[in-house]
Amino acid sequence: MSPLELIGGIAVLVGGLLAVVGGIGLIRFPDFYTRLHAASVTDTLATALVVLGLALMASGVLVVVKLVLTLVFLIATGPVAAHALAKAALHGRLQPQLAREAEEDRSSST
Repeated sequence: MSPLELIGGIAVLVGGLLAVVGGIGLIRFPDFYTRLHAASVTDTLATALVVLGLALMASGVLVVVKLVLTLVFLIATGPVAAHALAKAALHGRLQPQLAREAEEDRSSST
């Protein structure tokens, strides 16, 4: 096993663990915005680590080029999709949990 394959395997493993942590964040966080943040950040980084690890383990140049192009596409579209979802939720008047709690506190105190 070459050092590049070892580093690639570690990158894939860390990327997979980061994806699991992001999935746990989707379950544990309380509202849409925090869940979206957990999903988008971990998704982008986990995907980058997995694809870079696979590129390090790949044998052919064409495979590496395809993986790098896939990575560029995913890095460019992931944050844009998360931003579009957050903006659509905001335009749909979905308030973050802290804003809802502050509004409830104001209405109950009067």
